[in-house]
Formats: sequence, C-alpha cells, structure tokens
Amino acid sequence: MIGAATPAISVATSVYNAERYLPAAIESVLAQDFGDFEFLLLDDGSTDGSRAIAADYAARDARIKLVSRENRGLIASLNELLELARAPLIARFDADDVCAPQRLGRQKAWLDQHTAHGLVGSDTCFIDAQGRTGKHPEISRPHEHLELLANFEAGPNLCHPAVMYRRRIVTALGGYRAAYRHAEDIDLWLRMSEVTMLANLPEPLLYYRITPDQVSSRHVVTQAINAAIAWLAHGERAGGRADPTATCPIMPQLDQLDGLFGPGAADYVRRRVFERVQYSPQVLADEGWDILLRHAADNGSDPQLWRTAIRLLRAGQPRKAGQVAAALVGLAA
Repeated sequence: MIGAATPAISVATSVYNAERYLPAAIESVLAQDFGDFEFLLLDDGSTDGSRAIAADYAARDARIKLVSRENRGLIASLNELLELARAPLIARFDADDVCAPQRLGRQKAWLDQHTAHGLVGSDTCFIDAQGRTGKHPEISRPHEHLELLANFEAGPNLCHPAVMYRRRIVTALGGYRAAYRHAEDIDLWLRMSEVTMLANLPEPLLYYRITPDQVSSRHVVTQAINAAIAWLAHGERAGGRADPTATCPIMPQLDQLDGLFGPGAADYVRRRVFERVQYSPQVLADEGWDILLRHAADNGSDPQLWRTAIRLLRAGQPRKAGQVAAALVGLAA
C-alpha cells in the first residue's frame, strides 16, 4: 500500500526486455545521495526476466513501486507513469542507463532555486553494453534556455532519460503525444519551451548506454521524420496558428504535409532526414530509400547527393547507387 507521505521526486522508468541492464540501472537509483523519492517501474509486457528482477528489488526497497501489464509501447507507458507519479518533480530514466549518485539531488536543488524553469537535464557520458566509457566521450550540451532554443532545429539537445521536470507543466500540456513515435520527447521539449524555461546542468549526471538495438538505431528514419515535423508544428504555434498535428492519432504521410503546413514542408522534412542519415548508406538503402530518391529528384544540385551515391556504391549497393546517380544526371541534363 502506498504511504501517505508525498515524495519529493518520482523516478519514472518504463521497462521492456531489459534484464541484461536493469540491475545496474535500479542500483544506480537506489544509491542516490538524495533519498526522498519513489521509483516507479512500469513493466511494459516484458517477455524476458525483467519483471522478476524488478519484483525482487521492489520486495527489498519500499520506494520501488512496480506495475506490470501487457505491452502497450513506450508513449503509453510514459503517460501512465505521469498518472502514477505522486511527486511534483519527475526524473525520467531508462532501464538500460546508469545515474550518477548525485543526479537527483543536484537536479532538485537546481529546480528549487530556478522556479521559472520547468525542466533541467544534464551533460551525459556514453557507456557501451559492458558499461565501459572511453570510446564515446562526455557529451557537453547547450546549458542555458536561449542556447537550447537556438539549437533545437539541429537536434533535441536534451537527453530524455537525463531530465527532471515539473509534473504539473507536462500534465497541463497533455503529456506525450502518440503521433510522435520515437520523437515524443523532442515534441514535448518544443511544447514546453513555449510555456516555461529549459536548461542543462554542465556536469554529466547520466551514463547513457549505446547498444545496436536501441530505438535511435532501429528507428532513425521515423525519429528524424517526426522530429522535423515537431519543428514545423512548433513554428505554427509560435506564429499564432493552430498545430495541424494536435489531434492526429498517427502522423500524416509526407505527401500530406504541404497541405497541412504549406508548400515546401514535405521537402523540408526529407532534407532533414537526409542530413541525419546521409552517412549511413545501409539506412538510406533500406528505410530511407524512398525519401532519398525523392530528395535527389528535388535537390539535384546538392553535392552531398553525389557523395551519397559513392557511399552506396562502397557499401555494396551498386544498383541503388546507380539509381541515385541517374536521378542526378537526369536533373542536370
């Protein structure tokens, strides 16, 4: 039974088939030098040993609240965690990452002192599957609100599992939006930036694990598409216009974007996707193929497209390299 006392922080973690990394993640939260928190673990229908691991820890530490149900996906889980949270501050955290021991205390103290800010993240360090640093250096991100705003179009600048935010603000905004799959955090940061201030602490408070099967690797094209659309929607709201995606249960097709946002919107999204994955020929030859061909047809003067054709050739995709080259030659003729 949940006690009557309201914790200062709710640590919110969705878990799905994370048995390899979950013990280290849980232990890093339990080892925090600030202890007034509840630790919400939502098992999203895992088929491995994740639930048993979480249950074992919950039996040993009353701060852990375990919820287990069928798989509904990350966005549904994040919104459910918002509803379950009792604290005014929510610390997002993923089941394969590791918190620095001072993370919760540092972020809470900063938000207590900066009441105009609704969110604070931090710099991060990368670790590999074995938890080793070194190959990936510490990541220094923009720290001040205006720096973040200036860099949002190029990237999110906030690491989702490293942020702490005020629950009332995110709840008032409607939480995470289902249409923005794999970019739900970027969409939320942009909406938050319109009503509150954001910041990053200039110290690494999270060890972010890099693995081949993470979302940013498996769904990079979808993530890039939806991140670009989030920027377009932000522009509409900033201009005093209605957000065309506000009531969309799923994202519109690219060919529909010009009708929603105005001429050039679809081409903008294709260009942003190309910029994100142009150095990944296998992604371009697979998930990003249709976008690449259309981008080549519309932007034949871009010298990066010829370099992309060469990368495809070197990556063992001679037929697709030839198709890109043919599209470029056709435009030049």
